[in-house]
Amino acid sequence: MCEEFLDFIITNKIIESDVILSRWDKNDKNGLNAYQEIGFEVTGQKGELVELALDIKKKALKQDLFMGVKQDSIVWMSHADKVEKIPEGFVELAKSGNTHYCAIADFERKIYAIQFHPEVVHSECGGEMLKNFAVNICGAKTSWNMHNFAESEIAKLREIAKDGKVLCAVSGGVDSSVVATLLYRAIGERVIPVFVDHGLLRADEREAVEEMFRENLGVPLITVDAREIFLGKLKGVRDPEVKRKIIGETFIEVFEAEAKKHNANGEMKFLAQGTLYPDVIESVSVKGPSKTIKSHHNVGGLPDWMKFELIEPLRELFKDEVRALGRELGMPESMLMRHPFPGPGLAIRIMGEVNEEDLELLRKADRIFLQELHSSGYYDKVWQAFCVLLNVKSVGVMGDNRTYDNTICVRAVEALDGMTATFAHLPHDLLERISNRIINEVEGINRVVYDITSKPPGTIEWE
Repeated sequence: MCEEFLDFIITNKIIESDVILSRWDKNDKNGLNAYQEIGFEVTGQKGELVELALDIKKKALKQDLFMGVKQDSIVWMSHADKVEKIPEGFVELAKSGNTHYCAIADFERKIYAIQFHPEVVHSECGGEMLKNFAVNICGAKTSWNMHNFAESEIAKLREIAKDGKVLCAVSGGVDSSVVATLLYRAIGERVIPVFVDHGLLRADEREAVEEMFRENLGVPLITVDAREIFLGKLKGVRDPEVKRKIIGETFIEVFEAEAKKHNANGEMKFLAQGTLYPDVIESVSVKGPSKTIKSHHNVGGLPDWMKFELIEPLRELFKDEVRALGRELGMPESMLMRHPFPGPGLAIRIMGEVNEEDLELLRKADRIFLQELHSSGYYDKVWQAFCVLLNVKSVGVMGDNRTYDNTICVRAVEALDGMTATFAHLPHDLLERISNRIINEVEGINRVVYDITSKPPGTIEWE
């Protein structure tokens, strides 16, 4: 985002809302005051989570916000409030079939308010609306591009690191790989990329990551075997938030121990990681009173006892932008189009306690699922695909014998940036083949189910 737009936001007091704020939390005085200063009054509530056609006033179609937006454009609303009366000075710009005031404006004060989400892929003309607001209304420049961003970030990293070393946390996913590539361009071999095998990886993941860095990036990768440490700390833990926090804290401890090996003269002062904007949104309140959806191991800063400063060059980017940055840096598509894999790994794809037996079951099922997606050509058609071990047993029949075994849930979603997602409509014959292979080839699994939940209301990962 250009500096001029940021200055406009600051000087013109643009108010950012979210679902929690729209529920009118009486304890949130700042949020309420911001709305009341404009002229809103709290009058009632109405819960919605719907796609609807936006009925735009004919005059508004020719005005800045809706310039080029088609009539009956589909938008996405997911709020728990209803505007029954608009403040003095505002006019209605758009409504839906059952909701007035989907968009309003006070042209004199240059205040625009909307009740829907233009930023999600479900709002078909949302990008045009945001562009109209940024460029036509705020006067932002359009000179920003990924080439300029890459050059700017490389220069920033050189300035930050100076003559020191940077420890780079690598998972093998696109995010941390792009960060490692950026750092290598900026400071060369003074970046120390470290890949931690926490025992929660997919089948053959460690070998694949090592080969990928060796063959494609030419960046020397250090692998730390910390399987016993992580699995030991997770023993007996069932709560998903506790699992995430244990894994996050243990990552930091392992990285600090590794840093000491390369820090004889105290020259290593930074830890770099591939935090993205969706991670931040789901983990912490950002510029507003949003609730934590789930903790991300790479969000929340470093503990006080750790001597590193954090470097997060992708913190304000979405996944599709990170991939575009990787292409700008010349990274191969095979790396950029890998499906996202969470930092906590398979720990959050096993419902309940994590143990070696369940990890092996899940790895075998997951490998079959991904093999079938690759062979059918569907791997590159979905955003993310994986298996979840539900730890729910049911009765089955294998041959003439009764079984009482575990259940695997197959999950595949389509998305643009990961903020929202819809379940992938995989062909029935493909799902049948996947189910048959998992049940026949993975001893201990006798039932396979397919998750048809979108985000929201669900998250992409189960925990």
